[in-house]
Amino acid sequence: MKLNRKLALGSAALVISGLALTGCGASGGSGDGSKDSVSWMAILHTPTTPEKGGTIEVALEDLVGEDLNFQWIPDASKDEKLNAAIASDTLADIVSLPGVTNSTIRRSLAAGQFWDIEPYLSEFPNLAAIDPQIIEGAKIDGHLYGVPAQKPKARFGVLVRQDWLDNLGLEVPHTTEEIAEVARAFTTQDPDGNGKDDTTGIVDRSESFDLTIRTLAGYFGAGSDFELNDDGEVVASFATDAFVEAMEWYHDLYVDGAVTQEFVTVQKQNQQDAIAQGKGGIVVTGLFDAKNYMALAQSSDPETPMSWAIVNDVTHDDVPRRIVSDTNGGLGGWYAISKSSVKTEDELKVVLGVLDKLLTEEGFGLMTNGIEGEHFEYEDDGAVTILDQTRWEQEVQPFSSSRLSETIKVFPSTTEYVNEATEKMAENDEYTITNVAQSLTSETFDSRWTEVLQQARDTYNKYMVGQLELSDYEKLIEDLRAGDLGKIEAEFTAAYDEVNG
Repeated sequence: MKLNRKLALGSAALVISGLALTGCGASGGSGDGSKDSVSWMAILHTPTTPEKGGTIEVALEDLVGEDLNFQWIPDASKDEKLNAAIASDTLADIVSLPGVTNSTIRRSLAAGQFWDIEPYLSEFPNLAAIDPQIIEGAKIDGHLYGVPAQKPKARFGVLVRQDWLDNLGLEVPHTTEEIAEVARAFTTQDPDGNGKDDTTGIVDRSESFDLTIRTLAGYFGAGSDFELNDDGEVVASFATDAFVEAMEWYHDLYVDGAVTQEFVTVQKQNQQDAIAQGKGGIVVTGLFDAKNYMALAQSSDPETPMSWAIVNDVTHDDVPRRIVSDTNGGLGGWYAISKSSVKTEDELKVVLGVLDKLLTEEGFGLMTNGIEGEHFEYEDDGAVTILDQTRWEQEVQPFSSSRLSETIKVFPSTTEYVNEATEKMAENDEYTITNVAQSLTSETFDSRWTEVLQQARDTYNKYMVGQLELSDYEKLIEDLRAGDLGKIEAEFTAAYDEVNG
């Protein structure tokens, strides 16, 4: 039975006519100092490990002109195995390092185990074309110790039940004032028309501090985790006036019953179920979630009236349009190149050449869809049909998490919500606010940030549900700045000044 599966992502057709390698570098003995093969410690997110010498591996070797030796690390054990390999310096040529905030990985990058590749990027057309903002965010104290794994810069926004808006004669909200108006209306005006008082405006969950208020505060002018204040100091965004203003605005909605009253204990699955069951009409989340909410609702009621407005342009008062990044400014990690394994500049350029060729539509297509005619077909509208789901999962899917970019090519989907979300996430790029401290180091941050953040999170939750006053949150900020937070901000400021002269 042919399984028809549409993918939102694809690439130009790449037909591999044979399995023989044509590379002239790694195994060809060309005298350019290249290695016998290019080894790669890659993260495996699937239960199936690709067969050595399998169809996709051979096709990738044909594309890059080098033998590839994948050393697969299961995602569940990646921290343990990567930390052990870093500590013993037993690394492959290419090492996938996904932990952007992992202090062990960041210290290893800054400790000299990996090549600073920035001086060489201009020699490779695709590497040279990486978004400068992502490059800057990928640096550690001014140095680029790996090719950035690229993601959309900002995927979040506000989803609003369009059918409820229509039922109440309301327009799609585009300002915080309008969101508050709609949230209260969804709570009090029976938007689903069932005659019951059983709906809420904003459906929130226990990660409210890290997701919902973080995004909403961005509209008010707060930054993405850390930002520069008017005095040129690096400060925590949750400690700014804009963040506190957003908290007060959100708390007022909560008091009015327009936010999930028990959000502190609501898990992600519970939130999704509540949305699918029509218990709330506004969600601050990834724009791509409209498709998922529709699928959940349709699974229990194929005739559901649910429809969604996808909003990516919320503003507050006179604050210019902006959106805080939920993806580290589009950085999913690094493809770092080990100095102990890649010993010379000639060898380094061979490895960079491999990564450069993978950063193409052809490389992206192989690692996303596979080989045309074997794994997938194109349809007339450019969408992709997988020919054999099981074969695709075994042979192609394991490579997808090693794509150098998630945004090389976008093809149409049969689900309109996917197309709209993809388009609006791309629009977010122009307005993305990134973490100014992401590329900086602070010893106190590495050792104490988790505890600092937890104190702020707990106090936010208690303020929201009425156990504390706003003044208690402001007092906590004062106390934190007298201790670890103050040290973190001072260390980041010093690091910022050093990098930026």
